[in-house]
Amino acid sequence: MPAPDVAALLTELERSDPDVADDARIAVEWLTGGEPLETITQLDVCEFLWYTLPLKVTGDHGDIARALGRLLRLGGMDRYAALCASPATSQILRTYDREGEDAGTAAYQRALGATGVLPPDVPELLWSSIMGPEELGAHLACSAALELAIVSGELEPAATTWKAQAEALTRRWLTAPRSELGGDNWLNRVHGERLNRWVLGRGAARRELAQPFEVRLHAPIPAPEGSHFAALRWLLEMAARPGGVPLTQRHNIARAIVVEGAARFGWEMAPTRSENGVTALRTLRRVAEHEMEAVRRTGRRLLITPAGERLLDDPAALWQAASSSLLTPAAGEREMEMSVREVGLMLLTDARELPCGSLAERVTEVVVGEGWRTATPADVLRPLAELRNRLEAFDLCLPAAEPPSAAGGPPFPGPATGGAPSSSPGPATGGAPSSASGPATGGASSSASGPATGGASEALSCGATLATLTPAGRAAALTALRGQALRPRQYVTLT
Repeated sequence: MPAPDVAALLTELERSDPDVADDARIAVEWLTGGEPLETITQLDVCEFLWYTLPLKVTGDHGDIARALGRLLRLGGMDRYAALCASPATSQILRTYDREGEDAGTAAYQRALGATGVLPPDVPELLWSSIMGPEELGAHLACSAALELAIVSGELEPAATTWKAQAEALTRRWLTAPRSELGGDNWLNRVHGERLNRWVLGRGAARRELAQPFEVRLHAPIPAPEGSHFAALRWLLEMAARPGGVPLTQRHNIARAIVVEGAARFGWEMAPTRSENGVTALRTLRRVAEHEMEAVRRTGRRLLITPAGERLLDDPAALWQAASSSLLTPAAGEREMEMSVREVGLMLLTDARELPCGSLAERVTEVVVGEGWRTATPADVLRPLAELRNRLEAFDLCLPAAEPPSAAGGPPFPGPATGGAPSSSPGPATGGAPSSASGPATGGASSSASGPATGGASEALSCGATLATLTPAGRAAALTALRGQALRPRQYVTLT
């Protein structure tokens, strides 16, 4: 059967009902963007009817939807025509009219999910809300495959097995070699696109730093042989015991456990022998509890969660989760602090030794080039300290020698005890970034060497090196950077 010709269909409508033809012409131009009618999918039709039409097209939306249905039926596309006159379409258009854009968009998203043609997230790929050309092509191809499976009866959106079947089909479609891609697959294309976007980034200094990583991060980073993250496994195993990890009245880890951990892993411990006196343990618990969600507090016990049990049972998953946490935002951290940690990790990955003063200056140069209003290298020391604490907690770096306090270089503070990291300035807008050596616009920034929240700072004299990564540390750093580069791009809401 020949493909339907839009011009011929419109001519036929003009003869029978000129008013309908005008509305149909508006609709089909928005729907196809000038492409042949046979290239559209159910996802295209749904997105036009439930999102584009009510938000971007002027006129009577109900009339335009019905006119499109007339044209599609003339072209033999009865399934799509039925969508135009469906109760779901009428209800969504009414919701936009009566309750506004937010309610209408929510109704559209619910209805789209119920169709079964929206590709689900899979472990290999979380879909972005802002897609580049390659990802958009992959998304449309997977949607068309799901639609075909539903029409053929292979999949049933209402079935209890739907989620697993849809994920399996999406994964196959993403990873199978495609002739139209020259033997490549969609997953490689999307990853390559995201990696390239990450490398190009913001600012010439960051691009120069990130460029060598494009090839290194293209394929997954293999975990080194042997057992890693011993301290994390120890904490999870303690939490998995009957009764879990005992806590004090203030919900800190019991002193006996603190002493055991410090002795086992060589952690420095304050005379108080409390959890707050062991930076590595405090960092380890915070990451495991609040970021990995591998343990949870119940009363005066720290217990393992199902997620933590899965990590203990799967060394590969434990490696991925722990490595990725090097660049997971801590509570209160903003984008600038995360940029500092990312840049610091790139610099440390290849450097054998970096004086922390030199590292802070280099990181400042890069993040200022990205557009952040960083006043001095002191502003980057707190997020660098958070990075150092995580590396040490996971035993991914060699111990750094601590010189006398009279040694040169700025102090290198740890995170504030009992409080969120200090707020950082936002990205500079409307002009060039301020100089790294000048004051930040809009007010002075907090001193990186000032007192911590609620008490004295944990400032340490700058050591000869910030950190020298172990071989496992370099592999973990590359794993974290790859995860950062391949993360989905999402809309953000500024509040």
